[in-house]
Amino acid sequence: MKNFGGAFFFICLFLGNIAGAQVRTVGNINERSVVKVALNFYSFNAPLMEGGETLESVIDFAASVGFAGVDITGYYFAGYPAAPADGEIYRIKYHAFRRGLEICGTGVRNDFALADSAARARERRLVKEWVVVAAKLGASTLRIFSGGGVPEGYEWVEVARWVAADIDECAEFAKGYGVVLAVQNHNDFLRTAEDVERLFGLIRSDAVGLMLDVGSFRSDPYGEVERTVRYAVSWQIKETLFVGGVEAKTDVSRIMSIIRDSGYCGCLPVEIIGRGNERERVRALFGEIGRGLK
Repeated sequence: MKNFGGAFFFICLFLGNIAGAQVRTVGNINERSVVKVALNFYSFNAPLMEGGETLESVIDFAASVGFAGVDITGYYFAGYPAAPADGEIYRIKYHAFRRGLEICGTGVRNDFALADSAARARERRLVKEWVVVAAKLGASTLRIFSGGGVPEGYEWVEVARWVAADIDECAEFAKGYGVVLAVQNHNDFLRTAEDVERLFGLIRSDAVGLMLDVGSFRSDPYGEVERTVRYAVSWQIKETLFVGGVEAKTDVSRIMSIIRDSGYCGCLPVEIIGRGNERERVRALFGEIGRGLK
């Protein structure tokens, strides 16, 4: 099993001491399980894209609900995929600071599973540009994807080798900025817990972890979350997930139990999918997580 002690410690450096942390002892090592619930901005994808919400209004909403942090997906900065100007970055950073919110992460849409090596080089440049943005925002993590799937004519393992190499290159770059890459399992190149384990077995950098998306495992989500939680450096906790391919309401208390038992240290972003009643749905999911953490 790949040792993620370095990445775990690296993430915890950003989080500091937080009242109410759960401390447990494993051998001679004291592990602090620190969970801070955050809002992933993709929850407001439609209104952010259509102008019904702004970055500032979602930050204000997150603060009013009681979130400790925000994960501001890069798509919602003007001009994406180009990196925003420093003035825009620092304006949003200051707005979150004034509302008492940590910016725990941001994210990009990339594809390292492309067969064209020149195209993958462009994807690496995109990720590196947003590593710098993440650092300027004060974000601990940058969410990336592995890739959109296996190109025709290639085998999964062959593609995984170049995906892992691209992730390692970007992660070592990110390490110089104090940012950890969070690779999301997204039911694309990474469909199962086995896929996650195989890819992370090829990754060498300790500045990489998993954005564990509970809604993207489609067979045995609770078992697969439990199997991959050791890689987690960020999350997407969703209203629903898929059990045996059938969509079902998430048993949030069961997910929280897995997280507590794992000793996870970091932010716990929530993300709702689909348009309509976004604020009410986010509040409801936030409340469920709060009850699950008691």
